[in-house]
Amino acid sequence: MNPEKLAKLQANQNRSKGAPRRVIKKVHRAVAQDDRKLQGALEKLALVPQAYVEEVNMFLEEGTVLHFRQPKVHVSAASNTYAIYGRGEEKELTELLPGILNQLGPDSLASLRRIAETYQQSAAGQAALAAAGTQGDDDDEVPDLVESFEDATIEETKEEASA
Repeated sequence: MNPEKLAKLQANQNRSKGAPRRVIKKVHRAVAQDDRKLQGALEKLALVPQAYVEEVNMFLEEGTVLHFRQPKVHVSAASNTYAIYGRGEEKELTELLPGILNQLGPDSLASLRRIAETYQQSAAGQAALAAAGTQGDDDDEVPDLVESFEDATIEETKEEASA
């Protein structure tokens, strides 16, 4: 080994005796710290983790659904308290409809009826517009027939016969 290079490496050594030779860069994650704070707050409320919850749907007044897929759920049966956290998406009731019919309560059924009525009205309105639109659009797109094609072919055959 080159003695100059060895001397240079020894001179640049800023570590104490017994310390590792390589510097390891540690990445601190704030998410874990937030999760610890949340866990501490949940323990203070005496909430116990509830396993095997696949999805949570919260029905809002305006007819939308706050949908959590694989949420973390903590429950306290004594105080009737639930803590649900995870990634929630706000979706329309019609998007989740086939899978959540058994979860709908009386309030949600009323909003479902309103949605069905507005859907039927909009479908009927669109059908009426489409019927009216096809009659009016045909006149604009297709030009009027000025000559008869049969007359033109008869004249062509006469010209060919005379020639």
